[in-house]
Formats: sequence, C-alpha cells, structure tokens
Amino acid sequence: QVQLVESGGGLVQAGGSLRLSCAASGRIFSSSAMGWYRQAPGKQRELVAVINIGGTTKYADYVKGRFTISRDNAKNTMSLQMNSLKPEDTAVYYCASGPPRAYYDGTFDYWGQGTQVTVSS
Repeated sequence: QVQLVESGGGLVQAGGSLRLSCAASGRIFSSSAMGWYRQAPGKQRELVAVINIGGTTKYADYVKGRFTISRDNAKNTMSLQMNSLKPEDTAVYYCASGPPRAYYDGTFDYWGQGTQVTVSS
C-alpha cells in the first residue's frame, strides 16, 4: 500500500512563497515518477510539475519560472517550492506517485489527500 502525505499548505499573500512537501512510503521511491497536481474550486485537476526517477523535471506553463519541484530519494520525499504566488494559484495541491512512464503519460496511480494553498490578493 502506497501512502503519500502532503504538508506545507496555507494562506499567503500574493507575491509570497510556500513550500509543499510530500512524504512517500510503500513503494520504492527511487523507482517512481512523482508529480504535483492541483484542483481549484469548480475546475478540473491540472498538472503542476513532474519529476522522473533521474531528477528531470517538467512544468506547466502557468507555473514555469515560479515553481521548482525536487526530490530526495534518500528521505523518500518530494517538494514543491512556490514563489511569486498569484491568487490564481489558489487550489488544493496533490502529490502523485506512479511508474516511470507516468512522467511521460501522466499515469500516476497513487495520490495524497491534498493540501490547501490559498493566495490572497
């Protein structure tokens, strides 16, 4: 059973920063693609960033240059550093884990419970 636990969400003013973390267990972390997704009220879940087993990253255009995804295979953790936050970044952020191909095709099969990020204007 894979467990993913997010932390680090909260309320921040526009222009501020937050750092999200995801702690993973139950799967060989170093062999897993990992990702962050988000879902705003009334909208579909959307990709934020993904990182493959070798540390290569991809970002959605709307966060590129502001957010940084990283992973620590020794600690089985993944992080998302979010800078220059905007009100439109307000959403529930989810950590996702999947097989290596998930980096390319989005087939993440395990999800965390989500953490709320609210950016005030």
